[in-house]
Amino acid sequence: MRDKCEGEKTSGDGGTSHDHATGRQTIPVERALLEKNDTLAERNRDLFRARGLLVLNVLSAPGSGKTTLIQKTAEALAGRCRLGVVVGDLATDNDAARLRAAGVPVVQITTGTVCHLEADMVARAAAQLDLTALDVLVIENVGNLVCPADFDLGEELRVVLLSVTEGEDKPVKYPPLFHSANIVVITKTDLAAAAGFEREKAWLHLRRVSHHAEIFEVSARTGQGMREWADYLAQLRARRKR
Repeated sequence: MRDKCEGEKTSGDGGTSHDHATGRQTIPVERALLEKNDTLAERNRDLFRARGLLVLNVLSAPGSGKTTLIQKTAEALAGRCRLGVVVGDLATDNDAARLRAAGVPVVQITTGTVCHLEADMVARAAAQLDLTALDVLVIENVGNLVCPADFDLGEELRVVLLSVTEGEDKPVKYPPLFHSANIVVITKTDLAAAAGFEREKAWLHLRRVSHHAEIFEVSARTGQGMREWADYLAQLRARRKR
């Protein structure tokens, strides 16, 4: 069973739950919702593959540097891959505005109280982009380490960020999300010394939880590691074109 967003309530066995204080019964609809999302995600995936797109679902805690990484990735890929972005946020379009100002095609999804993106939201947003003019589509998910873990959006790769300012133990505190990652990007490496970040411990935790994931270490601000990251994406995109 997936991790719950705040306010969700189901029985431990996935069946009908009973609130003895109120006498009310709750019939969980979680499974049906996830099955519907998965069906729509496969539809998205078929569309993206037909367009030859490399699609990344980027997830992390708030403030880990998703938007800056995406902006600098677009700059590093300039002339090799055309990048577009779908941005999810609870209330503002600040991140979308930053990317748009940098010349990146972007569509904003404002989720309100919903703490994650869902496949149908992405489908509607992608319909507003000229997918034939893109090589890479980045979905910047809502900043959250719990709720987005179970929602497939139709991406090819799930990219989870770990900022050095968050501490080395995030992967073991939030194992479902980090275990689901195809790629982990350690961000803000220029702040590692100031933050007291213990690199070896972080790698130990990642290898325990995300042992199958590719790991990159970058500083979008200084450019450290960005060439390797951009080259990796360009190579993945080139394979898709064959």
